[in-house]
Amino acid sequence: MSTPAHASTKPYIIGFVLSLLLTTEAYILTTSHSFATGTIIIIVLVLAIVQLLVQLFFFLHLDRMAKTPWNILMFVFMAFTVSLVIFASLWIMKNLDYGHTHPAEQTSQYLKNNEDL
Repeated sequence: MSTPAHASTKPYIIGFVLSLLLTTEAYILTTSHSFATGTIIIIVLVLAIVQLLVQLFFFLHLDRMAKTPWNILMFVFMAFTVSLVIFASLWIMKNLDYGHTHPAEQTSQYLKNNEDL
């Protein structure tokens, strides 16, 4: 009797090992300071994209053909939601930063000047 493809633990083990290797490589790269900052950022971004692909294929099984349209739709919805949360968080932090870096008089004057907007 054969076991279904989803019952196999081999893809999960491969994905786990790849995730550990990618995470360890990013950590070692950032703590060793062996490259320029710009180069480290680019390499870490590439490692993050590879990590994303490993997660999608080995854990979320996005490569299964039978349910691919639904998987892609759910992935797009997830990407939109995460992007929205990130954008809103950055917007809130920017506004909080403005409030903390400008004296109260300047903030009051700014609010008075932009009251009619």
